[in-house]
Amino acid sequence: MPDPTVPTAPPTPAVPLAALLAREDLALRQIAGPSDPPPVVHAAHTSEMADPYPYLLGGELLLTAGVHIPDAAGSGTYFDDYVSRIVAAGGAALGFGVAPVHDTVPRALVEACDTYGLPLVEVPPQTPFTAVARAVWQLLAQARLAELRRVTEAQQSLATAAARPDPVPSVLRQLAQRVGGWTALYGPEGAEIASAGRRPEAPQTASLAELAEVVRPSGPGTPTSATHAAAGTHLAAYTLSTGFVLGVATPAREPGDHTIASVAAVLLTLLTGEQQSGSGAARTSALVRLLLGSGPEEVAPLLSKGTNWFVVHACPNNQRDRPSPGARGTARPATTHPQPPDLLAATALGAALGSTLIDPVGENVRILVPADRAPQPQPGWTLGVSAPVPAQQLSAAAAQATRALARARATRTPLVRHRTRPALDALVPREAAQAHARELLEPLAEHPALVETLRTWLSLHGSWDRTAVALSVHRNTVRQRIARSAELLRVELDDPDVRMELWFALRQE
Repeated sequence: MPDPTVPTAPPTPAVPLAALLAREDLALRQIAGPSDPPPVVHAAHTSEMADPYPYLLGGELLLTAGVHIPDAAGSGTYFDDYVSRIVAAGGAALGFGVAPVHDTVPRALVEACDTYGLPLVEVPPQTPFTAVARAVWQLLAQARLAELRRVTEAQQSLATAAARPDPVPSVLRQLAQRVGGWTALYGPEGAEIASAGRRPEAPQTASLAELAEVVRPSGPGTPTSATHAAAGTHLAAYTLSTGFVLGVATPAREPGDHTIASVAAVLLTLLTGEQQSGSGAARTSALVRLLLGSGPEEVAPLLSKGTNWFVVHACPNNQRDRPSPGARGTARPATTHPQPPDLLAATALGAALGSTLIDPVGENVRILVPADRAPQPQPGWTLGVSAPVPAQQLSAAAAQATRALARARATRTPLVRHRTRPALDALVPREAAQAHARELLEPLAEHPALVETLRTWLSLHGSWDRTAVALSVHRNTVRQRIARSAELLRVELDDPDVRMELWFALRQE
């Protein structure tokens, strides 16, 4: 732990001393002290005190004309005492002005700066200290602006990463890239469950894991963040309210890194957190009542104040079926089904849509969204959205969302909504329309795959390829099913009147 009585440089962007030396208008020259690692300064301060220690905060370029130097200073320990106090105060460098007091920089001062490792800069007679101070502040302002821009861009990129289908790995990757290091997420039990960036050596990773345990919630007084240095690597750990811990290892520590890592910690808290609240208890109660036999209309008031819902079916874009090469270089749809989406990705999607009623189990994610939050396209996802319905009609809405998603996937559209405008079938009494549909489609009653293929094929204007993509089957399978349907129905599907009548019937289901 650092000594709190020793001044340290402020956590603000620094200016490389080399940038100040490069200013031709100042004509500064470093004549003593180290240049590796490159010295940096955080401020400029002028003082003619023999002991400037009480007036330094750390990180300053101290400017002096040597007014305080006694005549016999070169034969004693004056310069050693003077330079050692500047170093003890955290001074970054010493600027000595030549003229009007001294014609040259005292040789003993040069030797003391070499001994104590303090960069010594010669300020020529034509360069006033105010010009040096102004140049420092100009460079500092530029550095602050650049750092602010870096932090802002990092915040935006982290937010974008959190909206991806794989939000947690994406946030970790983006954070590692922005701070130029390695990031890790530790689970509630302390195990490393995800990481990104170039992995440090084993001792550093072990130290970071130990630091993560320091901030893991264990009662009142537990710190929310902690830092440590190990073998030239800067380590930082941030506790998440969900019991997880974010660890960051970087070769150096930039002023904006803490802000960037804090933003990532907030996003990871949202992505890993279980939404436990009064509304969560109400949803649990609704589920229990449904399992015990209550009807949807009885539990609907527990879900939210509203009574209408959108049903959203979603699949990640990177899990859509991709065509594989067929004969003669033609493309044919893949026949394998995509893997279920990641749980954290599904949770992040629900949060983006404004809902925690998420079912990620299965090929697609299913989400209930309150009707006052119209679903919008989400980066990395393909969505099918039902019409807003009361709880009693959620089953029908789920079918609408399924068909909308199939159409969205087939047409490669980010979001397709179920059409709710009045249709021609509204002109026919519901009972009569359903009776006609049952009679017309009766030959297909025992073949649900044929019914679904026919419905999808008609909705996509008879496109074999798009239907194959939507159903995750081969194009030849679609052709065979459509041919079999036409055979059982004893119709010619090339006839537009036949297609229209079948579409009308299929919509009554």
